[in-house]
Amino acid sequence: MSRARRRRELVIERLTELHGPSQGGGPGAAFRERLREDLVSGRLLLTAPDEERAPGPAVPAVRRRRRPLLSQVATLGLAGAMMVASFATYQAVPGDTLYPLKRAAESTLVHLSTDDAQRGERELASAETRAKEVASLLGSSTDSPLVGQTLKDMEDSTRSGISRLTRTQPRSSKIKKFAQKQRETVEPMLDHLNEAQKGQAAGYLDYIEGLVAPAR
Repeated sequence: MSRARRRRELVIERLTELHGPSQGGGPGAAFRERLREDLVSGRLLLTAPDEERAPGPAVPAVRRRRRPLLSQVATLGLAGAMMVASFATYQAVPGDTLYPLKRAAESTLVHLSTDDAQRGERELASAETRAKEVASLLGSSTDSPLVGQTLKDMEDSTRSGISRLTRTQPRSSKIKKFAQKQRETVEPMLDHLNEAQKGQAAGYLDYIEGLVAPAR
């Protein structure tokens, strides 16, 4: 595997961790430490792929070692700035300037999925994120049209993710766990929603309730 390809895969891996579920509401300490090590070691630096560097006259090793320090610092600074921006993007909610970038990153991860099962899991992760965003929006205004739109996005991601998982892993325990977790997140919102939003949330709860197998 070329170094350039490995770097691209590492960036995707870190991005996946960044947008994955986090109990503390943000990137965990272990992730931050791995990211720091990657930046210091240069594994996340953006460089031309090996195959693009191959043509042309060979550059003596001495000249390669004499690359200007300023250029290396600038590259490292750029990589660091990109990751700092990713942290801010992770925290964005509907209406924030960086929110479209957050949604674009999620969409990219979904489309980079290797199969339907993985894509379904990532869509369910997006649905969980939408639920948390609704809770954040309710702290500011229950009448905001962003609440209704985010509830709709949450349901769309849920239905798409469930459809993929039931098709590829019909007995997956992940579906039941997802439904239980979403119910615990959405139910407390009902008293803070207006009538239209409450109807959306209630319909969603009815849908995910049917995903939980009855106790025997």
